[in-house]
Amino acid sequence: MVQAVRNAFSLPDLRRKLLITLGILIIYRLASHVPVPGVDTEVLKSALGGESGVGQLVNILDLLSGGAVSNFSVMAMGVYPYVTASIIFTLLTPIIPQLEALSQEGEAGRNKLNQYQYYLTIPLAALQAIGQIRILESGAQGGQPIIQGFGLTNLTGITTIVTMTAGTMFAIWLGELITEEGVGNGLSVIIFGGIVSRMPSNVRTTYDQDGFVGLVILLAIMIVTLFVIVVVQEGQRRIPVQYGKRVRGRKIYGGQATHIPLRVNTAGMIPLIFAQSILTFPSIVASFFANPAGEQKNLANHISNLFGMQSNWYWPMYFLMVVAFTYFYTDVMVQQQNLPESLRKQGGFIPGIRPGKRTADYINGVMRRITLVGALFLGGVAVLPGVVGIIRGTSGSSTMLIGSTGLLIVVGVVIDTMRQLEAQLLMRHYEGFIK
Repeated sequence: MVQAVRNAFSLPDLRRKLLITLGILIIYRLASHVPVPGVDTEVLKSALGGESGVGQLVNILDLLSGGAVSNFSVMAMGVYPYVTASIIFTLLTPIIPQLEALSQEGEAGRNKLNQYQYYLTIPLAALQAIGQIRILESGAQGGQPIIQGFGLTNLTGITTIVTMTAGTMFAIWLGELITEEGVGNGLSVIIFGGIVSRMPSNVRTTYDQDGFVGLVILLAIMIVTLFVIVVVQEGQRRIPVQYGKRVRGRKIYGGQATHIPLRVNTAGMIPLIFAQSILTFPSIVASFFANPAGEQKNLANHISNLFGMQSNWYWPMYFLMVVAFTYFYTDVMVQQQNLPESLRKQGGFIPGIRPGKRTADYINGVMRRITLVGALFLGGVAVLPGVVGIIRGTSGSSTMLIGSTGLLIVVGVVIDTMRQLEAQLLMRHYEGFIK
């Protein structure tokens, strides 16, 4: 691999791509330390330190923004509004005929869908800016304001919302630059850079709390988890496909055999985000009603504790919801691909299976069987911080050097980037990273 890295940097065009990617990541990391004007840092620290539903949601946002939420910078929302818009369009495409027709129009249709996603990202970013400020305030001690004088109708509030929305669009633009001029998927690389940048401080904190032995144990757990994630992420079931022969004049076309690779984990990290967002929603709603004294406050605190990480029910519910969402999202993705229809148009068939409904039933059956492995795997990765927390006698998402969602992102980005570099090297007859 070291030799492959040398080969990559020895090629002028590939070296340029790598340097552009590194330079854009540096720009993003610098921008993530530019704070929004008027932020009360003490109130922000009190909101970030909780283990309630608010604290859990803030940890997710902080992860996806590359640590910018903890600074409440102009990049505090990162690329998360665009990720939300992409998920919305993924779920709506099979339902709305116009969107489904666009998805089948090739590159032009996909570009149009991407344009619609950008349009949707702007209002989502503005709404998330408002919600993020309100959520942080609800999680702070006494409900103190994060930004002094913030309001939806005054100049301070409007300026803050516009600034944070512009920061999100700037982050998306940087990600698109990496995709076009650099190496890897730009948005994923930006999130990856933020996750990795937080690891040194997590190592230092773990060393101060648990000593050298505790740090070594956590590193060993992380390495084993990474190995399992790589194995499962790369796992696939190959369904054989045969293409019929076609005779045109004196030439025979087709007749070759290939396969359909069905991945064990088609859903990626999306089920973890879905499940954690839904689990934190009741606690977040309850936090808005926790300020008045009396029975209302007691009920709000009870709901917040029930859906908090310190609850005995949190991790079992999290596991079951991740499994359920894995099946749901995988089914949506498979239906959207419409593999039986694609095979029919290309003149392919699965040996021993009739085309049409029989083929669709066969593919769906195989997909659901292997999805069981992927769903249990994602559920296990999701509750791993809780298991480690029980062993260490702590709670929350800070029990590991990198959270479960972060590990999935890191593995996915590294594999995707290595494959792109491998393709570039193989084009020039160099030995690639993956053999």
